[in-house]
Amino acid sequence: MTDARILQEIKETIDPQSGVPLHVQVRRLIRQKALDGVLVDDQGRLRTESELGEIFGVSRITVRNALRALVDEGLFSRTRGRGTFLRSPGVENWGGTLTGFVEAGREAGFDPGGEILAQGMTKDFPASVGAALHERALFELRRVRLANGLPVAVEHAFYPPDIGVDLAGRDLRMAAVYRIFEDDLGFVVKEAKQSLSATLADAEHSRHLHVPPGSPLISVERLTTDMEERPLELLRAVYVPDRYRFSITLARRRAE
Repeated sequence: MTDARILQEIKETIDPQSGVPLHVQVRRLIRQKALDGVLVDDQGRLRTESELGEIFGVSRITVRNALRALVDEGLFSRTRGRGTFLRSPGVENWGGTLTGFVEAGREAGFDPGGEILAQGMTKDFPASVGAALHERALFELRRVRLANGLPVAVEHAFYPPDIGVDLAGRDLRMAAVYRIFEDDLGFVVKEAKQSLSATLADAEHSRHLHVPPGSPLISVERLTTDMEERPLELLRAVYVPDRYRFSITLARRRAE
């Protein structure tokens, strides 16, 4: 399935001293290597927990915790008596891939960047934001998003206080927050509910996006939750339509 050199490289990637929980490191590597065709056979069957424990140099409990999260994500399915299988990609519902600006930008081939407008704890936010996140105080992050140096969006995101404590100690200009959720904080991001509408640029948007006041913008609101339905982020953002495009794959379901 893979040679000894590749397996040794995988094992050496695990760092017990990094501060990142072992099950998070293992989960990240299984996701990456399985999608690359490593750790699975021609039928997509993943190696056993015992084999994975030996490959990563961790206990079966650590492997089991990592796999449970990946099964919950929908990346793998388990069949009693047969094993754990990489699920074939397919459209089952309307939707798209949940990625942040930095991840989406790199996939699209442009150089993502950012400028911090404001960050820190606050109690000054709309009541609808507090209701969505179930908190009286929140960590806010306002950023201008850049693509190849050109401003394309202004993002205003809110996070629960415990997440804000971690984010406050990071350079957030280029931080991929969803990666931080998954790889550093151990959250399993389940989904995000997103709505799009049209709006017009106010004075602040005009200044940061370098567009005339009253210019048309795309307005986005997205609430991201984990597997326990806990809200992790509420994002409100505006995008310049001719500088950034949203692409969503839709599938038609036949009436029963």
